Amino acid sequence: MSSSSLATVFVVDDDESICRALGRLIRAAGHVVACFGSAQTFLSADVRTAGTACLVLDVGLPDINGLELQREMNAAGKAMPIIFLTGQGDIAMTVRAMKAGATDFLSKPVNETDLLRAIDLALQRSSYELSRRSELDAIRTRMSLLTPRERQVLTLLVKGRMNKQVACELGIAEKTIKVHRARVMEKMATRSLVELVRVTDKVPTLSASPSIS
Repeated sequence: MSSSSLATVFVVDDDESICRALGRLIRAAGHVVACFGSAQTFLSADVRTAGTACLVLDVGLPDINGLELQREMNAAGKAMPIIFLTGQGDIAMTVRAMKAGATDFLSKPVNETDLLRAIDLALQRSSYELSRRSELDAIRTRMSLLTPRERQVLTLLVKGRMNKQVACELGIAEKTIKVHRARVMEKMATRSLVELVRVTDKVPTLSASPSIS
């Protein structure tokens, strides 16, 4: 992946020798590595500014175990793709981890090829999620530029209403609707109704639009 060289791989394992070995392996693969000896030190770090990143996480940590750390990260808005490492994993633990968003669950001693492949996939997922969030933020910013009336017009347009129908529902002239529609298209940076629908479908905020009266 082209962005992987700019990515950060966090490693959390209370075994210092394992941290060193994993750090060497991951750096040799071209990634930036940040190692932590406990869940608490990792949680205290500001990892939200890490950009493309993933976490290689030991399940059996002494302070907070890996699954508990995963839950705390999700609750704190610090979620990122996680690759779990364990020497005593079971099927139930694996299922819980994967349902909570883990990308892989590898047994110790971990196979280097398997780990690097899992890291590559996790970083691809992280890069995709970052790109998606950036796109959604841009769409929300454009939506914030709309006036309450323009949001009403947008809501009806993406529901498939024609200009005449929108005018009737809002109780204003059709020519006024055409003006609002043009402004909506301009502010949303779209050139067609199809594109407008595609863009707004990505952000489920229209349900919170001002009521039509």
